[in-house]
Amino acid sequence: MTLCHDSFDSPIGPITVVSDGDVLHHLVLAQSRQAVAGSATWQRDGQHPLLQRARRQLLDYLHGHSTGFDLPLATLGTAFQLRVWAGLQDIDYGQTWSYAQLAAHIGHPGASRAVGAANARNPLPLLRPCHRVIGSSGALTGYSGGLAIKQALLQLETGATPLLPAALTP
Repeated sequence: MTLCHDSFDSPIGPITVVSDGDVLHHLVLAQSRQAVAGSATWQRDGQHPLLQRARRQLLDYLHGHSTGFDLPLATLGTAFQLRVWAGLQDIDYGQTWSYAQLAAHIGHPGASRAVGAANARNPLPLLRPCHRVIGSSGALTGYSGGLAIKQALLQLETGATPLLPAALTP
């Protein structure tokens, strides 16, 4: 299988989006510690209409001009991971849920740690907003793109501060 990809600069650093031509499979942030699984061949294609649409929507979001995405998504995962990732879509822009709230929402109360593990493996961060999940104490906990980006995204969504590269420096 050949996947097409495009990389572009954004206020949170380089972003790479990956598609099979019909749906997006991965979104990779520069600081991501998560490896992209699979044995597909990757081919750069910045002109593919879906990848251009993804770029435009992501940049609109990151510049505060939109609050959501209208893109076809598909990922491989366990049944539990897929349930967690679908549950992320129910967290509204500007809102946060704890891992326990998300676990209860998907019908697995008490599975906070498993929800956290699935959240950490989300192959489509931003598009499936795993940055909106925080610790029960309100503390920011892990994010594949780094905690500075998670904090900046949450601040962007609450209108506390514009998302500028300067906001990402420790």
